[in-house]
Amino acid sequence: MEKLTFYALSAPEKLDRIGAYLSERLSRDVSRHRYGYVCIAMEALDQLLMACHCQSINLFVESFLKMVAKLLESEKPNLQILGTNSFVKFANIEEDTPSYHRSYDFFVSRFSEMCHSSYEDMEIRTKIRMAGIKGLQGVVRKTVNDELQANIWDPQHMDKIVPSLLYNLQQVEETESRSPSPLQNTEKEKEIPAELAERCLRELLGRAAYGNIKNAIKPVLMHLDNHSLWEPKVFAIRCFKIIMYSIQPQHSHLVIQQLLSHLDANSKSAATVRAGIVEVLSEAAVIAATGSVGPTVLEVFNTLLRQLRLSIDYELTGSYDSAVNIGTKIIKEHEERMFQEAVIKTIGSFASTLPAYQRSEVMLFIMGKVPLPSMHHPMEHGKAGESRNRLIQIMLLKSLLQVSLGFQCSNMLTALPSSFLDPLLSPTLMEDAELRLFVLEILVSLIDRHDSRHKFSSISTVPDIAVLKLKVDKCSRQDTLFMKKHSQQLYRHIYLSCNDPCNVQTHYEALYALLVMISIELANEEVVVDLIRLVLAVQDLALSNDDNLPAYNRCALHALCAAYLNLISQLTTVPAFCQHIHEVIEMRQKDGSYLLPEDIFVEKPRWSKSADHIETELLFLQSKVSEVLGGSGYNSDRLSTPYVPQLTDEDRLSKRKSIGETMSLQVEVESRNSPEKEEKAPAEEITFETLKKAIVDSVAVEEQERERRRQVVEKFQKAPFEEIAAHCGARASLLQSKLNQIFELTIRPPPSPSGTITAAYGQSQNHSIPVYEMKFPDLCVY
Repeated sequence: MEKLTFYALSAPEKLDRIGAYLSERLSRDVSRHRYGYVCIAMEALDQLLMACHCQSINLFVESFLKMVAKLLESEKPNLQILGTNSFVKFANIEEDTPSYHRSYDFFVSRFSEMCHSSYEDMEIRTKIRMAGIKGLQGVVRKTVNDELQANIWDPQHMDKIVPSLLYNLQQVEETESRSPSPLQNTEKEKEIPAELAERCLRELLGRAAYGNIKNAIKPVLMHLDNHSLWEPKVFAIRCFKIIMYSIQPQHSHLVIQQLLSHLDANSKSAATVRAGIVEVLSEAAVIAATGSVGPTVLEVFNTLLRQLRLSIDYELTGSYDSAVNIGTKIIKEHEERMFQEAVIKTIGSFASTLPAYQRSEVMLFIMGKVPLPSMHHPMEHGKAGESRNRLIQIMLLKSLLQVSLGFQCSNMLTALPSSFLDPLLSPTLMEDAELRLFVLEILVSLIDRHDSRHKFSSISTVPDIAVLKLKVDKCSRQDTLFMKKHSQQLYRHIYLSCNDPCNVQTHYEALYALLVMISIELANEEVVVDLIRLVLAVQDLALSNDDNLPAYNRCALHALCAAYLNLISQLTTVPAFCQHIHEVIEMRQKDGSYLLPEDIFVEKPRWSKSADHIETELLFLQSKVSEVLGGSGYNSDRLSTPYVPQLTDEDRLSKRKSIGETMSLQVEVESRNSPEKEEKAPAEEITFETLKKAIVDSVAVEEQERERRRQVVEKFQKAPFEEIAAHCGARASLLQSKLNQIFELTIRPPPSPSGTITAAYGQSQNHSIPVYEMKFPDLCVY
């Protein structure tokens, strides 16, 4: 061997002849089953290949690869393994000169086949599979960096390589299920094909450039589809974890896009399959972090929301396609619900990777999809339409809640514009108890910037709020502007939410949390005053009981007021205010514990049915509160004015009969804005007759206006063309005559030839002279 090597190095031009001779001998020995000589010839080829690096090695390589192919074609496992080992050695050699005509198609096919070996003997089967994986690794190493070699990223190659690796990766679960002894496991640790397949897959993906990611990921998706591996989803998640950690970070969004496209392609698959894809998306988004969404932020959320809407349709109609009757596919409602929850969780995963400004865009985008009477997505009518609307509203609000979790923004005005808050606080979303709760939770989540929500998960009268360790920052200018613009809208929403007979404990907890969050995060002196007025108005609401609230709800409102005033009194640190609140709470503990949260907001609430007659000492008095706070510099005039919710145009359109409709007739005049502070005009006395007259008059005016519009529309729809033309012509001629009069007045020349007239007061006034009548000096005329 030494002499042969020396000869080959001395005369490189003879190398191809040597290779051809060895190749011929090896072929003959294989066909005659003289395997000892086969091993000798292969060893000789290997050593010559390792030793010689001259430019004429290409022809020798051709003979070498021909012999490796001959061994791989053999049915003997030992020869296959021998051929693979030789190929791996060759793959690790860096060639000086590229080969333009060399093809690796056979090797890719053969090594992929070996990866799927089903040889009877378990040990030999493992060796063949290991050899196949090593061979594929060798092909990848040999070709991936050389652009002049065969393109290994072509779909024809990737469709063989990737599934072969995944097939072996899949076998690890079977190996683990046998659970061999620890000693045996350590001895054979290096012989597990799954580990080698994972290493090879990581290496392959790590080398993938931007344009090759799609070709590498597509076979993975096809393999998971063909082998129904989305349903247990454990293996699918494992695969994509390997992919996300192996590829270059800047390519992460391409994998996400591939998954989203695959989800769209499988939109009529079983709910469990779609849920599996969505779970994988969620995991991939967390790994990719900021790179997961890529340049098309809203497209990601649009796809997920579209899938959510489709799932709701499937759940309601009971079929994937209304046009085609598919008898074999039975849609299970609980599976669709499971898929919907998975989509909502994934929306949250994606949103958590976004910066605040993009997150607010996404929230606005989702809000725009919620079906509301005044929005772009109109509500459907009929019984089926109503249930579909409600389901869509619930799912989208759940998604919105997921996006809002952990949202932190210094400028609330830009993060929560009117185009977002107006539909969120619309009366349509207040009619349903479940929707109302979601809206309250979303508001709490958006306002809570210091993660304080968990501290107020239950309502109680805390004797000392220092134990809560609250972080209260000074209200910034942006927060002040936000509250000036939206405070009345928020207060009104809270007030009307309190006045709903369908409320349960969770609603009151959310209302309490919202009040507290506004107090901690967005409150200045003016906001504190308004919040106290609002809570006292809620107490009056429970006392007057104009809307016939059940006894539990009225006691719950009293308890809510007690808990909030206890907290705000300690936040304002006004001793007299704290004392009044504590005195009332102590009196309630003695004589009216059913008005405190400790008795109401428990598993078995205790309330009194005699909530109509509550003693004055058990109530928080507006006069007393305005007196004690006025002494500490708060606006006592504003405090003594009862809170009245503002009425919006949408309320008149909505079905909800709010208490605001009757109360809004009283115009609230703020004393600080009034120039005459001392002389207040007496308030107009409001009786039943005046209320009735006001309502009847407004209805009559609206009816007249509606009738006039209907007549105009009907005229233009049904009248003959000549009549409409004559009508428009008459109006046009009238307009023309008016215009002519105006032109005559403006263009008419002045009566005085001098160009000036003397006014009644003796002043000289200039009138404009037409240009053609002006006299110019000769020098000025060109």
